[in-house]
Amino acid sequence: MSATTASATGERRTLTEKQHRILEYLRDNADTQTYFKSRLIGDELDLSAKEVGSNMTTIQNSDTDLDVEKWGYSSSTTWKVTA
Repeated sequence: MSATTASATGERRTLTEKQHRILEYLRDNADTQTYFKSRLIGDELDLSAKEVGSNMTTIQNSDTDLDVEKWGYSSSTTWKVTA
């Protein structure tokens, strides 16, 4: 299932429902947190770390209001997210 997104930030990208959930989670938490582990995002959203990691690449390459950068790999991929 996919949907085209056009947000107030100018985002225009076809994202799946999982990608929307991850993106909203990051937006909701990016003002208080910079680094996110795939495993912990997955725990919050009832997804596996692998599901989060494979969807983060699409989010990273999307035109969003967040800057997403793969940061580290210890015990779970870590993502640096800045608004």
